[in-house]
Amino acid sequence: MKILITGSCGFVGSTLTRTLLESTPGLQIFGVDNFIRPGSELNRPELAALGVKVFHADVRSATDFETLPAVDFVIDAAANPSVLAGMDGKTSSRQLLEHNLWGTINILEYCKTHRAGLILLSTSRVYSVPPLAGLPMEVHQKTFRPKQNEKLPEGISAEGVSEKFSTTPPISLYGSSKLASEVVALEYGATFNFPVWINRCGVLAGAGQFGKADQGIFSFWLNSHLRKRPLKYIGFDGGGHQVRDCLHPRDLVPVLLAQMSNADNGKPRIANFSGGAKNSMSLAQLTDWCDARFGKHPVASEATPRPFDIPWMVLDSTLAEKTWNWSPKILLPQVLDEIAKHAEQNPNWLDISNS
Repeated sequence: MKILITGSCGFVGSTLTRTLLESTPGLQIFGVDNFIRPGSELNRPELAALGVKVFHADVRSATDFETLPAVDFVIDAAANPSVLAGMDGKTSSRQLLEHNLWGTINILEYCKTHRAGLILLSTSRVYSVPPLAGLPMEVHQKTFRPKQNEKLPEGISAEGVSEKFSTTPPISLYGSSKLASEVVALEYGATFNFPVWINRCGVLAGAGQFGKADQGIFSFWLNSHLRKRPLKYIGFDGGGHQVRDCLHPRDLVPVLLAQMSNADNGKPRIANFSGGAKNSMSLAQLTDWCDARFGKHPVASEATPRPFDIPWMVLDSTLAEKTWNWSPKILLPQVLDEIAKHAEQNPNWLDISNS
């Protein structure tokens, strides 16, 4: 089987590439990357050594696809993944939509031309922000959790946010660009008869992730704590009680292989894939973990909220478990230990990530 992975030299794309090649002999993988992300160029030599041909191309450019070889499946891991993108002054709203939506359309045209299937890696941030921001919360063991015995909106339980939850805007420009990509991808698949799978992922993390506060919070926090750089709890009660779940990209590989070998229209095309409630953590708990590993480091506090912040974002992957017999195998303590070891071995990682 021939596979094209977009964003192949990013953290997620490179991790998936390596793991797919390790797990499945006979795969031929091509990569596409525009190398905009600082640090991404470091992954190119390693992928080349594994026999992966990486094309320096941009998904926003339709003509860049004209010289790519035909493949059987595309795994789309290229995106601007920041929920603040388009409004933070670092990326314009037009650039965000060009990358995340127009790039998807170019990929879909390529799939249509070559009769290739598509797996679109989407995000938990497609879910509606106002009801998530307004959930009744209580603090339990330094984390927010939905108040016990309170009625929750449809699609939310103690297990997290399911696919039944609302995707009504506002969800941020980033979330809208990914939600629109999902809709267009499914329409292309149905119209031009090629398989499309939408995998909505929680926070992805592991060794080698670029350390940025808005796009790699676990890596950023551990590396910053270790190097005694400034850290701050932002928003809500200023106590760092906001919660996210965590998933290692390697855990996606079994389902990717299953999806590429199974075009059965009877299976749901959209599913959540995440670490879930058992692999979730607040920033305050993450600080405690870092204090125990690296020594004490103070964290500042600012209660002023930011746009589109939510206190508790845990995805419910029950549908993925039922459909694909899938569950995460790499637990949160393993992920944190892996990131910590990488941070200890790469003292300049924050500078590389933000150069």
